[in-house]
Amino acid sequence: MITIIDYGIGNISAFVNIFKKYDIPVTIASNEDDLKNVDKLILPGVGAFDYAMQRLNNSGMKDRLNELVLQEKKYILGVCVGMQLMADSSDEGMLTGLGWIKGSVKKISIKNIQHRSKLPHMGWNDVEPVINHAIFNNMKEKESFYFLHSYYFDVQNVDNSYGITNYGEKFASVVGADNILGIQCHPEKSHDIGELFLRNFANL
Repeated sequence: MITIIDYGIGNISAFVNIFKKYDIPVTIASNEDDLKNVDKLILPGVGAFDYAMQRLNNSGMKDRLNELVLQEKKYILGVCVGMQLMADSSDEGMLTGLGWIKGSVKKISIKNIQHRSKLPHMGWNDVEPVINHAIFNNMKEKESFYFLHSYYFDVQNVDNSYGITNYGEKFASVVGADNILGIQCHPEKSHDIGELFLRNFANL
């Protein structure tokens, strides 16, 4: 069973439709009571770091999420800003992140981007796995995903970088630590390859 965290931001229905397409059981959690019987979790997110973090803080689900992820070791996938919330902090805001993976969220440098439209990083770009992990099962050395962001997760430990993308310079577009995974791009908008990524997560 996949449980999608609904704290008021993120394209919940797109994830639900993909999992239903492949007959993968899925449910939505909008309060702490919805997190009683959990197998795997998805933390989506769009917009600014502080707004997303405040929404999660106000949802009443954060403490239970910490228990599920850090103590019960349930698999969780953070998507876009949902991944960034897993960091300690963000240059985009003042609030403290979840701190599940050590590092901070920083603005993409535009100094090495040659074209005129520099930020946000929007459109299709490659994700290159740098470790052998089941989340990348049946994928090529590089696969194109859909991105829409201006900030990236600067992981403190290089071992937490599972996949990289080049946009002026390389950054971690897939991060991980044991049961915790995050992807900067939008698998729910990335057609077949995004669906494969989500199915791989469901199969962990």
